[in-house]
Amino acid sequence: MKIFTSNQIHELDKYTIDHEPISSIELMERAATAITQAIADTWTTFTPMVVFAGPGNNGGDALAVSRMLADKGYTVSVYLFNIRGTLSDDCAENKRRAIESKRITSFTEVTLEFDPPQLTPGTVVIDGLFGTGLDKPLEKGFASLVKYINQSPCKVVSIDVPSGLMSESNTYNVHNHIIRANLTLTLQHKKLAFLLADCQQYIGRLRVLDIRLSKDYVRKTETIYNTLDMEDVRSMLIPRDDFAHKGDMGHALLIAGSRGMAGAAILATRACMRSGVGKVTVHTPAANCDIMQVAVPEAVLEIDPEDTYFSDAVNSEGYDALGIGPGLGQIEGTAIALIAQLRRTQAPIVADADALNILGSHRAWMQQLPRDIIMTPHPKEFDRLSGVRSIDDYDRLSKARDLAMKLHIYILLKGHYSALCTPDGNVTFNTTGNSGMATAGSGDVLTGIITAPACPWLQPAHSLHGGYVSAWSGRRPRRPKPKARRALWPATSSTTCQQPSRLWNRR
Repeated sequence: MKIFTSNQIHELDKYTIDHEPISSIELMERAATAITQAIADTWTTFTPMVVFAGPGNNGGDALAVSRMLADKGYTVSVYLFNIRGTLSDDCAENKRRAIESKRITSFTEVTLEFDPPQLTPGTVVIDGLFGTGLDKPLEKGFASLVKYINQSPCKVVSIDVPSGLMSESNTYNVHNHIIRANLTLTLQHKKLAFLLADCQQYIGRLRVLDIRLSKDYVRKTETIYNTLDMEDVRSMLIPRDDFAHKGDMGHALLIAGSRGMAGAAILATRACMRSGVGKVTVHTPAANCDIMQVAVPEAVLEIDPEDTYFSDAVNSEGYDALGIGPGLGQIEGTAIALIAQLRRTQAPIVADADALNILGSHRAWMQQLPRDIIMTPHPKEFDRLSGVRSIDDYDRLSKARDLAMKLHIYILLKGHYSALCTPDGNVTFNTTGNSGMATAGSGDVLTGIITAPACPWLQPAHSLHGGYVSAWSGRRPRRPKPKARRALWPATSSTTCQQPSRLWNRR
């Protein structure tokens, strides 16, 4: 699914109005109908509603919703903020309709001073102050109103976006001037800010409402940002030929493990095997030999000359993919062997964990990275790679995108919504993440899945499909309520590693 900028969202609305055709006020009615139904699905008519509407079209949506809720029997109090004495045309029309309906309990147009109503625990506030067009932090009275709402015990529903939150970058926003919604009802498409971890505190539960905006515009409009869904992944899955043998399914090389870190190598190897590879060779120190042979008897072991760490670059001829980094350690001998390995390997490379930490400590080596290498850093690992601590998630994402284009590499920035930044400047988000994956070993599993050369994401541009499978697999054992989630140790060991093949079978 495409993620549009605020300007593109405005163009999408206009295109729909011009080509459906439909008037802007009728389109607003359509949006308000969907919003009203979502609210009615959540709260009974015994719930008092307080509507705060701004002077623009977001306020127009809120006024239309207030009228429709009143028609359904809700007690609705409306506060329309018209400080400058100017309303958008559709907001003005919905003001007229709201007043004429005579079913709204109270309607107050705020032009100067404002005494806010008491907001009780049983009250639901409908936030329609500002929408996607906001491009600067809220100030003065609006900032005070937001603080008042956030400090109140009521529930808050935001229309399209929480007021004060900008659709893309909030790097220089004033974060206590943003509504903290319990429920955000966004229209048609997710906004970029919704996919960034430091904005989650404002969004609450998110619902995307279909208001039937133009599919033609969506299809032909290019976007930088996209999300990945199950159909995208399934479309890339290649069923095995009935007569296939292990030689047809690829040979992966994993360079992983050091003394005390055999577990990382085991997790990566199991995941790689489970993801369809025909054969896996693991290069690891002698200290890990016995446990590796017991834990993953299917793998071929290649023993490093040193007993406890990776010290010598491997001849990579004959391998279809290389995964390097899990449990590798960061001593100087390993660092030298790592850069030598990256220079000589011709096959696709997945670099994670200590491989990234070493590069972060030797940033001059970044210029020597092979084109199209796939790097899978978590936020702190990426900050070390970039050499600068990021201000926020948007800043980090922008830096990752720039670095991917500059070095012609692929950066899979891990998080709840992992983002794949490609050399052509595109960014694709995986939305299957869950907090149960926040446990040691998840990254090792991901390395194994992406490395498996028999899988469709052998092409670097498809590496996010591996991230999707990893996160999807981690969701399968989880059944607790959202607030009771715990770290899923099975999701980083045999249980998760068995899941990818089940996804193949669902095709």
